[in-house]
Amino acid sequence: MQEDIFKVNNLKKYFPIGGKDNKNKFVKAIDGIDFTIKSGETLGLVGESGSGKSTTAYTVIGMYGITDGSISFKGKDIGVETNKRSLSIKREIQMVFQDPGTSLNPQHTVYQILELPLKIHKICSPKDYPNEIARLLDMVELPHEYMHKYPSMLGGGEKQMVAIARALATRPSAIVLDEPTSALDVSVQAKIINMLLRLQKEMNLSYLFITHDLSLMRNVADRVAIMYLGKIAEIAPTESFFKNPRHPYTQMLLSSIPVISEEEEKYKPERIHSQGEIPSPVNVPKGCSFNTRCPFSMDKCKEVDPQMICFEGNHSVRCHLCSE
Repeated sequence: MQEDIFKVNNLKKYFPIGGKDNKNKFVKAIDGIDFTIKSGETLGLVGESGSGKSTTAYTVIGMYGITDGSISFKGKDIGVETNKRSLSIKREIQMVFQDPGTSLNPQHTVYQILELPLKIHKICSPKDYPNEIARLLDMVELPHEYMHKYPSMLGGGEKQMVAIARALATRPSAIVLDEPTSALDVSVQAKIINMLLRLQKEMNLSYLFITHDLSLMRNVADRVAIMYLGKIAEIAPTESFFKNPRHPYTQMLLSSIPVISEEEEKYKPERIHSQGEIPSPVNVPKGCSFNTRCPFSMDKCKEVDPQMICFEGNHSVRCHLCSE
């Protein structure tokens, strides 16, 4: 049985607004979420812009401290300030950012970019750096001569491959992927995804895959979680998630996925039209945060924040309709 490599419990991340009139106001970017990731598993975290998915990634990786709750990795609590995380934990959890153009140092060659994590984490002796860097380039299917190039000399897909190679340099157990293909051409996206899936099998990597693309998750993730205004609305194994979506917000998102055939259209949920705009995370609606947009909203939804309900098959939903 696979072990839980990540356990996130009641995680919260609030950002103070500041100013004389806003001393007690916060942006509730993450407001009490729970999830686990098993060894070798991919959890897809999906949501609209402003849902809190990227903040979740930065908090898990240690770029942000937590406001409340806990994060454990391989049974060890790591929900502390970034500067208190041990070097061994930082080595085991790596991240690939959305835009490789800004995450790679433009003044360093590919060799220098890949050499740095080898030095910091003492992966091998300096005399072995050239062979190790060549091995990393092989893993991401780039020619060895690329180690002498600068990022400005590479295409978008090639830059992201270098970023992935940098993450692999420390020989991690888990990688947080923050929309790793959204800034790339469609023709390159499939190559990057296939490479990530191959590397996962070869190295038994665990992925937290952040994206806004639900259709991508059907082929990539083992489980899918939907975020809305800092909370997880629904989390389920991928097959159950797409066949039997329970939360109205999930049904709304799935029904809006574009398809190219009538056969695919049959598998989509009935079209659900939301009302209004996404509320501000500074002024989250009372009760269920989706109640202002939900066509099935009841009086209870406007007063009581629903609790997560777990159904058979590890399918969990945070909705009063399901509890009814």
